[in-house]
Amino acid sequence: MSSQDLRRVFSGPVHQPGDTDYDVQRAALNPALDARPVLVAEATSPADVRAAVTWARTHDVPLAVQSTGHGTHVPAHGGLLIKTSRLATVLVDPDRRIAKVGAGARWGDVVAAAAPFGLIPLSGTSPAVGVAGYTFGGGFGLLSRTFGLAADSLVRADLVTADGDVALATRDRNADLFWAVRGGGGNFGIATSLEVRLYPVTEVYAGVTRFPVERAAETLAYYGEWAAREPNELTTAILLDQSDTFGIKAMYVGGAVGAGRALRPLWSVAGPPVAGGLTPTRYADIALPSVAPRNFDLYRSLPVDGLVDLVNDESVTGVEIKHWGGAIATATDAGPAAHRDVPFSVAVNGPAESVTSVRRHSTGGSFLNFHHDAADVAPAYTADNYRRLRAVKRDWDPDNVFHTNLNIRPAHHGSELVAAQ
Repeated sequence: MSSQDLRRVFSGPVHQPGDTDYDVQRAALNPALDARPVLVAEATSPADVRAAVTWARTHDVPLAVQSTGHGTHVPAHGGLLIKTSRLATVLVDPDRRIAKVGAGARWGDVVAAAAPFGLIPLSGTSPAVGVAGYTFGGGFGLLSRTFGLAADSLVRADLVTADGDVALATRDRNADLFWAVRGGGGNFGIATSLEVRLYPVTEVYAGVTRFPVERAAETLAYYGEWAAREPNELTTAILLDQSDTFGIKAMYVGGAVGAGRALRPLWSVAGPPVAGGLTPTRYADIALPSVAPRNFDLYRSLPVDGLVDLVNDESVTGVEIKHWGGAIATATDAGPAAHRDVPFSVAVNGPAESVTSVRRHSTGGSFLNFHHDAADVAPAYTADNYRRLRAVKRDWDPDNVFHTNLNIRPAHHGSELVAAQ
């Protein structure tokens, strides 16, 4: 096996250990994932992706795929790492309210391209996150309660399959594949481009308001039952930390009057604010704090005392309780992303042992974008959806070529499970 063999069929840069850019191109966002691929190939076209997959299959070399590195959970040791970050074009069709984006595009690119038309995508909180990985993993963001998950806004995906072929996935073409990629991650092919819906939102009302920490438990208890009445235009979260205040994070698709009316019941329980507040802002300029989801769990009801007590542990730097629901729960013809009937998530930035006492109250479910256990992704799905995902995987990638990821293993024909890679 030689890098020269790949270079003969691959037009983009190819790096091997010792090359100047090898260490830069193999790096993931998480520095603990010190990947050591045999080769790193930067695709410059869909033809490059096809050539790389075919080359890897011919030489029996393990495959891994990476764009921005945000969604990398398994290091690409000893194989070919295909980089799609150069496929970063963004084309906006304002009449159709569609953006066609390359697999390496980041959300900041799409937000900037759509803004002149008064449109926005269902992006994540960070403009640096890649569109493809975020969308294929489900994509929960500040507009999800209003318009749905990013996966719900996917209109088309162009993929290179495990055989090195090209597949178009839409509602009318390869419908099983289209269903699976809307939440099933990178298990079914390598995206070369996507089409996503855009929405007519120019300005929102957003910010974090801080209240006395003494009111945190009462507010959280009220939040647990008030959230069911929260209008879809409003997205909220409760922020707990080790300070003498707690925060209510909010974004409202509309103006100050509507935001005030929607938030008044919650704020009245929280008490008089001591800092912060909401201001009108362009969606592109939103900068709201989030808690790193080192631990992520879903809840049907909130264990209030346990959540408030979490920040008494010095190793816990933050807790974020989010309300889901809204358009997420009412989506029709959706893919497998999310436990859509579960209303709350809790993210805790702290060691795993810090959440033991509250985790026993959780549903046991997860969400692929925030899931960390590469050995078992079943908690990210309902049981029926996971079975269906394994069947689609069997049909499109029976040899589990795409397994250096949060892996869904293919089911055998006859429903017998295949061994793990």
